[in-house]
Amino acid sequence: MAHTAHPYHMVCPSPWPLTGAVAALMLTSGLAMWFHYNSKTLMVLGLILLLLTMYQWWRDVVRESTFQGLHTPPVQKGLRYGMILFITSEVLFFAGFFWAFYHSSLAPTPELGGCWPPSGVTALDPFEVPLLNTAVLLASGVTVTWAHHSIMAGQRRQAIHSLLLTVLLGFYFTLLQAMEYYEAPFTIADGVYGSTFFIATGFHGLHVIIGTLFLAICLLRQIQHHFTSGHHFGFEAAAWYWHFVDVVWLFLYVSIYWWGS
Repeated sequence: MAHTAHPYHMVCPSPWPLTGAVAALMLTSGLAMWFHYNSKTLMVLGLILLLLTMYQWWRDVVRESTFQGLHTPPVQKGLRYGMILFITSEVLFFAGFFWAFYHSSLAPTPELGGCWPPSGVTALDPFEVPLLNTAVLLASGVTVTWAHHSIMAGQRRQAIHSLLLTVLLGFYFTLLQAMEYYEAPFTIADGVYGSTFFIATGFHGLHVIIGTLFLAICLLRQIQHHFTSGHHFGFEAAAWYWHFVDVVWLFLYVSIYWWGS
């Protein structure tokens, strides 16, 4: 890269795509073996290899962007487009869950009792824990925006404090949802209501956990002076993802918890 006459990043040969593919194969095959033969060995090995690959691959990306200066403005533009396309694919992913929910709830079949929630299912009160979770996520959206403005203004301590608040709110949301699942009066096996509820809110909860870890890594990077006012796309990507998670939750709350109850 030191002798190139263009601003693009020609990625060096890396073993991580290969190890990632092998880890994914081992993990999915291991899951099948666990389901059918109650053997967890291959699944655990695949998970360990996947975690090692993730750590080393992302370490290399941080090194290339922060210390080697290879993420030039055209490279960052490509990364932005990639993140936008990824979030678009996530929107379509959740659209399938909303489709399933509204397909079943707008015209309940006789098997469901002709009503929604189906006969025999006691829905959760939308004005208890779900409303608190909504407030928690909206507050985290405010703190992550505060962190973004602090980074752009070069206010490092404020960025650290606001990022820490966002991560804590993310963990608090996950704790509240785990308690809600534990105390729910129905399960994922309770027909189409249980399956659509737990699949939609469960995958959203998984995205909250991923986003919280994403922001926690950004917090560690901010503490280590990785971000500047003009070079912080790693944080921007995390903030975009977190705002997406916020918006999906608002649709989930209005559709499944409030209207669906």
